[in-house]
Amino acid sequence: MSRIHEALKKAEQERAANPPAEVPAPIHETAVSAPVLESGAPSIATATISRPVSASAETQEYLRFDDLRARGVRAQWHLDPNSNVFFNAGLSAHGAEQFRTLRSRLYQIRNSQTLRTLLVTSSLPAEGKTFVTTNLAQAIVRQPDRRVLMIDADLRCPRLHVPLGAPSSPGLTDYLLGETNEMQVIQTAQEGNLCLIPGGKQVTNPSELLSNGRLKSLLDRVTPVFDWVILDSPPCLPIADASILADLCEGVLLVVRAASTPSEVAKKACQELQGRNLVGVVLNALDEDHTHGSYYYQGYSYGYQSGAQGENQEQGR
Repeated sequence: MSRIHEALKKAEQERAANPPAEVPAPIHETAVSAPVLESGAPSIATATISRPVSASAETQEYLRFDDLRARGVRAQWHLDPNSNVFFNAGLSAHGAEQFRTLRSRLYQIRNSQTLRTLLVTSSLPAEGKTFVTTNLAQAIVRQPDRRVLMIDADLRCPRLHVPLGAPSSPGLTDYLLGETNEMQVIQTAQEGNLCLIPGGKQVTNPSELLSNGRLKSLLDRVTPVFDWVILDSPPCLPIADASILADLCEGVLLVVRAASTPSEVAKKACQELQGRNLVGVVLNALDEDHTHGSYYYQGYSYGYQSGAQGENQEQGR
C-alpha cells in the first residue's frame, strides 16, 4: 500500500511541475450533443464536435444576385402569351397599364412602410391570383435594375410555373423538406431579373411544411437580394395556408373577380386577414366598359381588359 501511495504522490508532483496545455473552450454554437443509446452509453460516432451538414441555406454565405444567376438553375422558359398582358398584342393595352398603375401604388405604399414581401391571395379559387402575380412581377422587372422573385406557395395546386412555361420542380416543397438549398430551387431565365421558385413535388402536409420555420429562413435570406418577393398562395377562406403565409409577409394583396365573387365573401376574406397588412384589393376581369368606374371593396381596386380569350383560360387557377 505504501508503494501505491508513493506512486500517486510522485505522479502528483510531476503534474505540478508540468501542467497540461490549456484546452480551448468548445464552440457552443457548433457543438452537437451525443445522443444516448438504450444502453445509456453515448454514441461514439456522434460525439465529435462538428458543424452539421445540411441542404439548408442557413450555413452558407450571404446571398448575392450575381451568384444566383451564375450558380442557380438556368431554366428555359416559354412564356404563355395568353396569360401575360405584356406579351400579347391581342390583350388590351389597358391591361398592361393597369398593372403599371398597381406597381406605382405599391411603391407609394412602400414610401411610408416596409414592404418587400407581398402575398397575393383571394377569397375563393379561380379568381386570378396567379395571373395577377405573374403580370405584376412582369410590370416591376420592366423597370431598370428591378429584381423580382416569385414564389409558388400554393402547395396544394401549384400553377405559377405554367404561364412561364417553366419546370415545376425542384421547388418550394423540396426546400421545405430540407432536400435542397435555395441555389437548387431558384430559377432564372436567360435574360432579365425575374426569378421563380416553383411549387415543387406534391406533398400531403402543406400546412405543416409552410409553418416548419424553413420558409421564414428562406425569406430572410432572399429578401435582401430582390426588390420584391411575391408569393402566390391558395385562397384564404377554404384553408389556413394563406393565413400562415400572411404572417410571414409584410403585405397582402387580395384578388377579387368582378361579377363573380360575392361581396359578402370578399368582406369575409378581409375579416380573415384582419391583423395582417392588407395593402389593397385587385378587382380582376373587369369589363372594359366599367374599367374607369368606381369599384371598391376596400383600399383600392384595379381592373384590366381580359381580351378575347386569353385571361379566361388562366382562371382555372
